[in-house]
Amino acid sequence: MMNIKYLPFICLIAIMGSCIDQSESRDFEMKPSRAKIFSKGVRLESDHFHGNAWLDVLVVADSVNQNAVGSVTFEPGSRTNWHSHPNGQIILTLEGEGYYQEQGSSKKILRKGDVVKCPANLPHWHGASPDSEFVQVAITSRVNGPTEWLSPVSDEEYRGE
Repeated sequence: MMNIKYLPFICLIAIMGSCIDQSESRDFEMKPSRAKIFSKGVRLESDHFHGNAWLDVLVVADSVNQNAVGSVTFEPGSRTNWHSHPNGQIILTLEGEGYYQEQGSSKKILRKGDVVKCPANLPHWHGASPDSEFVQVAITSRVNGPTEWLSPVSDEEYRGE
């Protein structure tokens, strides 16, 4: 005997199944997708970047949650200036190949799935490699103030010379 409490779920499954056109489902073919998780956003018009980069603002910091979150797309060769964050920053690599460098350390190569925890008040830069677009999500606390923008990254620094 069927338990009555499961009846709504069984009805829902039956209704969903009847809505599928079986003739169309046989022709369905899985195709690889290169769809991006987030939109490219708007082109950044800023002296704090070298080359073209786009920002999709995902979360605006407010009085309740003081973290700003944005997806940044760098075209090949583009990068930020040196900069620091009073509370640090977290970078999540979504696509492509990019670079990250902290002042006084060597440049690191970032690939899909890499995560960087930037220390507070430590100058660093990040951006795309010369041959690949680079997409990242940046999580930045706004508790102790805004990003401090510093000098541009020289071509020699970018190349790691």
